[in-house]
Amino acid sequence: DPQPGAITMLSVLILGAAGAHDRSAPPSSLSRSRVLQHQQQSTRGDALATVQCLRGGGGDKCDVILVGCGVPKRGMGWYHAKQMLDGDVPSATLTTVVEPWFLGQGKDSPPGQTFGVWAEEMSKAHGTKFCASLDEVSINGPTMALISGRTADNPRLLKEVIDLGCTAVYLEKPGAPTVKELEEMRAYANSKGVPVFMGYNKNVTPYVRKALEEAKKRPGSTTTYIHNNAYTEAELPECFERNAEGLLKNMAIHELALLATYWGVTVDTIESVTPDADFSRCLTLKGPSGETFTDFSKAGFTIATKEGQQITLLIDRCGSDAGGNSVAIVSQDGGEVFRSETPDEELIQTVEAAAKADPDMMPYFFLQSDDYQVLKELTTSHVLQGKPGAPEGIATLDVAIDALKLAEYLTPTLQEALAVAK
Repeated sequence: DPQPGAITMLSVLILGAAGAHDRSAPPSSLSRSRVLQHQQQSTRGDALATVQCLRGGGGDKCDVILVGCGVPKRGMGWYHAKQMLDGDVPSATLTTVVEPWFLGQGKDSPPGQTFGVWAEEMSKAHGTKFCASLDEVSINGPTMALISGRTADNPRLLKEVIDLGCTAVYLEKPGAPTVKELEEMRAYANSKGVPVFMGYNKNVTPYVRKALEEAKKRPGSTTTYIHNNAYTEAELPECFERNAEGLLKNMAIHELALLATYWGVTVDTIESVTPDADFSRCLTLKGPSGETFTDFSKAGFTIATKEGQQITLLIDRCGSDAGGNSVAIVSQDGGEVFRSETPDEELIQTVEAAAKADPDMMPYFFLQSDDYQVLKELTTSHVLQGKPGAPEGIATLDVAIDALKLAEYLTPTLQEALAVAK
């Protein structure tokens, strides 16, 4: 069963809001409906109280400094900025955007010029400060730094924003290239009393939460997480090279974070790993550079924990021909009893319509818009209220470290098992 207490108050927000969600709303209001429509429509007192609490109560806002923005309609940092500037995150005010490249050496490049036009518009409309360096940033009151740049820069940036006086830090996954760096970052943040939240969006996605609720009701059940990308066989060499850290540290890291967050799975709590040799494929391919890369095109395995839980992962880079999907299945006594999936048909139609209306926007922004909004709302509200630790269900550096350790442990384990199976 999932860990006790791991799915209570947050489930009320995610599941209730998903039910109230208006898929016909224009893209700009998609994410805010997760919280705001739920507040308007819910008749359950506990859900209403939860949302009111998450909005920060007295109307105060948590300041947010975005470090690393990227090109409008392409960069993940830019989309975070857009949601906050559009008012989709009730507890957040984006005060400052730090963009070293497009406000520095890349200023005169075509994408830099595009960024400059957008930055000027946002500065006039919202009073947001845009600067090239953290040296130009000032802190006034509760402030969360949202770091959305290159993973390799995160260890340095984390220390810099903490030294600047930020109250909390939000990092995109996986946080850092190695376990050692993540552990050093955790030690520094802990020494300064600064919480660090991780942007693992599947932790708050409705299909995951619904399956967790179902598994909680069914002692002795097993859960399977399926994650399909839409690469073709011909695209795998480039995929292997671009994601050279490997499938488990890249594509599967979201599912490994789920195991660490909700199931208490760590390297130390694993009783056994049973590879699915028939499902899995490990290949050595020559990338565009001419170098060779060995990785999984797909990997399947079941983890049994020392507490008797069983969780199966089926991760396939080429498992979809329609943009990718994720599924959570709860089984009992050998039969499937529950299944939830993202995207569902309504979301597919919404994303297709939004992408058609704005073809320059990265499609996955529309697909995961609600998740990003919920992550930022939960974390900024938490900071605003001065609560210790992390919001329920939000991944921390502890989870990031456990997930990366799982990836490093499982990769050779699965490779060896497949070699024996051949």
